[in-house]
Amino acid sequence: MTSIAVSVQNVNKQYGKNGTIALSDVSIEIPEGKLISVLGPSGCGKSTLLRCVAGLESITSGKIVVSGQEVKEPPSGIGMVFQRDALLGWRTIKENLLLPIELSKKRKSDYENKIQELLTLTGLEAFADKYPHQLSGGMRQRASICRGLIDDPKILLMDEPFSALDAFTRDQMNGELQRIWMDIGNTVLFVTHGIAEAVFLADIVLVMSPRPGRIQEVIEVDLPRPRNLDIRESAEFGNYTKHIRHLFDQMSIEA
Repeated sequence: MTSIAVSVQNVNKQYGKNGTIALSDVSIEIPEGKLISVLGPSGCGKSTLLRCVAGLESITSGKIVVSGQEVKEPPSGIGMVFQRDALLGWRTIKENLLLPIELSKKRKSDYENKIQELLTLTGLEAFADKYPHQLSGGMRQRASICRGLIDDPKILLMDEPFSALDAFTRDQMNGELQRIWMDIGNTVLFVTHGIAEAVFLADIVLVMSPRPGRIQEVIEVDLPRPRNLDIRESAEFGNYTKHIRHLFDQMSIEA
């Protein structure tokens, strides 16, 4: 029986008493070890949902449970990667990776092997002592993923982490993320507004409606892994993307 990593139960999120309703009656269960894409138009509440799961924003009503514990504050066992790499320019890559460890007041010396393991996994082993400005955009995002994984999180939350990259580098990073996830095997929630990216990466695509955000459809992606970029040319891949575009057309969205 598959365990549930994240359970979102009838969640509503409103900003202020009479403010914007970002999420409306959202319910979803995320199985452990799956890579989940959260897909929808700008402003539909994708990032809000992720931040609520992370305990960075409170919900108005409903319930979120992460690894069996109701979320009232940022839960343990979660890593997060943001839209921008958010690396500190005055710290080396290794020092940036250690930042979450310092903030949690753990012993940095206990993570020397983990740092080496992650840098090797992402091809950054020669850049531990370099500074962010000495790395390309894709390399900086790989370092950001390493930082999100430094404390062995069971769940990795990724908020449009590749949206600022050029198309070629973004494609490369999609492949890199798949490889890293297949090696580690944790649960990943990946927010995107790119249909092809969502299908390429995911075991399950959660399609959200325009604001107020609801789960419009849950799509299981039955494509073999590992996936290379050529799979985007296949009829099977095209069927998934066409179906999602049809959903968006029904919701009168340009995607």
